Amino acid sequence: MSRAKTKVSKSRSKSPAKPASLAKAATGIEGLDDVLGGGLPRGRPTLICGGPGCGKTLFGLHIIFNGVAQGEPGVVISFEESAEDLAQNVASLGVDLNRLVRSKKLAIDHVHIDRSEILETGGYDLSGLFARVEYAVDAVGAKRILLDTPEMLFAGFSNMALLRSELERLFRWLKDKGLTTVITGERGEATLTRHGLEEYVSDCVISLDHRVSAQETTRRLRIVKYRGSTHGTNEYPFLIGNHGISVLPITSVGLAYEVSNARVSSGIAALDEMLSGKGYFRGSSVLVTGTAGTGKSSVAAAFVAASCARNEKCLYFALEEPTQQVVRNMRSIGCDLGPLLDRGLLQISASRPTVSGLEQHLISMHAAIERLKPKVVIVDPISSLATGNNFNEVKSMLVRLFDYLKGKGITGLFTYLSAPRGLEETELGVSSLIDTWLELRDIECRGERNRALYILKSRGMAHSNQVREFVISRKGLNLVDVILGPEGALIGSARLGQAAALKAERARQTERADRRSRELGRRRQLVEAQIAALRAELALEEEDAEREPVASARSEAGAAAQRSSTRQSKRGARPTAERRE
Repeated sequence: MSRAKTKVSKSRSKSPAKPASLAKAATGIEGLDDVLGGGLPRGRPTLICGGPGCGKTLFGLHIIFNGVAQGEPGVVISFEESAEDLAQNVASLGVDLNRLVRSKKLAIDHVHIDRSEILETGGYDLSGLFARVEYAVDAVGAKRILLDTPEMLFAGFSNMALLRSELERLFRWLKDKGLTTVITGERGEATLTRHGLEEYVSDCVISLDHRVSAQETTRRLRIVKYRGSTHGTNEYPFLIGNHGISVLPITSVGLAYEVSNARVSSGIAALDEMLSGKGYFRGSSVLVTGTAGTGKSSVAAAFVAASCARNEKCLYFALEEPTQQVVRNMRSIGCDLGPLLDRGLLQISASRPTVSGLEQHLISMHAAIERLKPKVVIVDPISSLATGNNFNEVKSMLVRLFDYLKGKGITGLFTYLSAPRGLEETELGVSSLIDTWLELRDIECRGERNRALYILKSRGMAHSNQVREFVISRKGLNLVDVILGPEGALIGSARLGQAAALKAERARQTERADRRSRELGRRRQLVEAQIAALRAELALEEEDAEREPVASARSEAGAAAQRSSTRQSKRGARPTAERRE
């Protein structure tokens, strides 16, 4: 009994084994695996449903093609399109379907269903379809299979209950075979599919939508369910382009990106000085706002030129001007973008915002960024995206773009055409998401309009609070030093007049100073001459003073000698007199 109790206690003390995570098969579609948390459930059925034109068949084919690229042969069972039609449809995406078939990596079987050719008598099942599927799977050793619109079976047979039972049996058989199955189906009125069957037997359901808003179309997908796995629950736009299908899970972008302390020049030396002498933060977002003609695109072009001068690639999204017009216009201000295009450092993508929907634009930008891998991205102007769109939708799109660029460490500069009445604000409400905000404006003074620039904010750095005159000339862009007059800061001809007046006043002051200096020089010479004369007179007096004691001594000595001589003469005279006596 004690041993049995010991064994029980040991077994209870062991921690329970962790359940194995669900095995997944990568779809290979850019962005979709991120939404699915790694891919489709391996060895289980997945339903891709939606209305006409959503891209259901292309999605399924891409999953099969990418599986072949990963070493997993595939099978395509088409109930609607022939193999020739499928090959032609995917050729535009750069996929050679026939080559994959010839290399025994892919098998295609077209199951033709025509109600006029079918006569139902007695009991029947879908064993023939099972046999065809099994043969195709065994022929290539398939790991993945696509059943494209199997609902066509319901159009050819009248016994719905039997068909539902047989299809359920087919799905179970494919699951028992361990095949990663993709099923496509048309959307029903109140159900995900017309007959409401496939969504219940599938472990993963992907709903596609092709909607029209303001005469613009957008394709979106949503993961309706995914048994045994977490997944993205939002709607995600996707794009069908020349390079295939791409899904951008932009709504899942968070704020957990690295921040750089490095600085990059704006391309305008005076503006760099206003930004604490170093320019923008690398990987930050810069907004340049202003009314028409204030030079927003010119500021963007200067940043492009400075970036390319550092051998950094730059991607310029021009939403209102064609490429050649951008190059011509910037050449007039001394910024030649042509050589940068030729060297491959700059790529200009020109497209009207009305060509496609917001999400299509966003995905196109994402795809272009992934191809070029730039360090700088320009969007000129973002205000044009609001044409015919809801401001909230535009803001949502831009928020995701800002976060995407910051997550990549890309410095983004965005221009915005502001209304004269809406200075220091944007109708899109994105200014709070911006790191550095430059405001350009026209100022009317003395019958003329001139440009001015100032920095509304620049996070993380000290910056100038001055309003500087923004001068655009053939030599480039410059910010003129502030000149203050009686009426405040002066610009344009008023600045030039004030500068000329200040120059004239400085000249007058210089002339007065020179005249005063000359007068002082003459007075200095006169004073020095007087000093020299006084010194000479003093020297003479000093010499006279030095001579007087000697002369007096000599005169005294002479007098003494004379007195002595006189006495001696008197003494000599007395004996003579005595002798005469």
